[in-house]
Amino acid sequence: MKPKNNKLKTKVVIIGGGPSGLLLSQILTKENVENIILESRSRDYVLNRIRAGVIEHGSMELLLESGVGNRLLSEGSKHSGFLISSENNEFRIDLNLASGKSVYVYGQTEITLDLYKALDQSGTEIFHEVKNISINDIRTKNPQVNFETSEKVYQISCDYVAGCDGSKGISKNFIPKEKLSFQEKNYPYKWLGILSKSKPVHKELIYANHERGFALASMRNENLSRYYLQTNNNEDISAWPDERIWDELKKRLPSKFSSNIQMGNSVEKSITPLRSIVVEPMQWERLFLAGDAAHIMPPTGAKGLNLAFSDIYYLSNSLIDFYRTGSTSTLEKYSERALSRVWQTVRFSHWMTNLLHTTDEKKSVERQFQLLELQELSINLAAKKALAESYVGTPY
Repeated sequence: MKPKNNKLKTKVVIIGGGPSGLLLSQILTKENVENIILESRSRDYVLNRIRAGVIEHGSMELLLESGVGNRLLSEGSKHSGFLISSENNEFRIDLNLASGKSVYVYGQTEITLDLYKALDQSGTEIFHEVKNISINDIRTKNPQVNFETSEKVYQISCDYVAGCDGSKGISKNFIPKEKLSFQEKNYPYKWLGILSKSKPVHKELIYANHERGFALASMRNENLSRYYLQTNNNEDISAWPDERIWDELKKRLPSKFSSNIQMGNSVEKSITPLRSIVVEPMQWERLFLAGDAAHIMPPTGAKGLNLAFSDIYYLSNSLIDFYRTGSTSTLEKYSERALSRVWQTVRFSHWMTNLLHTTDEKKSVERQFQLLELQELSINLAAKKALAESYVGTPY
């Protein structure tokens, strides 16, 4: 039987039902800007994705302003600093140096859950497990978004389309290739991550530079730890049983803390390649890109989700300004404003990645420069302040 065609109308179609798409919907809905969300995965799949959990000061404020930040404040863990170690010596970066700001540790999964609860309360329409999405007439005043579910074919008439569908999403494919520029850098190592039902090794994050490779000790809550190890690009996850990971972490983390590691069972284990990609521009006609659809970067410094939220800040303000005033001047500057912060953040992520990761050449000139920079950072207050300011997030 041929699927029935269903015609809908809204102001903004949001492609992608992850945290960035959901947050954009929440902010627009609070301002009475109608929107519809399209998500290729099921709700359960989206809610069970394991992602980063360090939330910048600006992201926290944005979530609070949008009405979904109260649980973050009550259940999240406020962090006013973190540790960096070089070999077996550690020093602390005090985030209070950044005008008294701080970060929160609160899982992306929890943010997504909070946003879904708000979505359910508002009644905003979301379609899950959609396929064959196409964006048409994007150069006209009435773009059309077509898609299918298991039983129906839909057509949505709208004013604007927001592509919040991640690095593998389809939104950017509807911008002419000659209009897009991809700036890419691939790093010569990967991150092996393990999520463990165990008490964190320390109350604050530890970024460890070691001749064997980088390590990170993080957490999701007081009973759930997250660890990462630098591996080479040819590494296979099957070669890393839990016992080997714990043994390597004990070698790379400062002995002061590694002796406290609780070796719990792994809940999730993965290997992630490290790369930076920036797509320019982030808008074309009535289509806008946000989040991983427009940029990705190494997870060093936990900037991915936070940068997506800053995109949403600029995009939501631009759309709200249009529906309040009828002027498109702010919308036309979205890409320029968003990319300014994108490049600052990508640069910081690149710097921090290079500072903390080691190459195979243990006695190379680059390694000596790296150790000298870490030593200088450990004693230079101005350098610590600059790092703290970048870590809590560049102001919007």
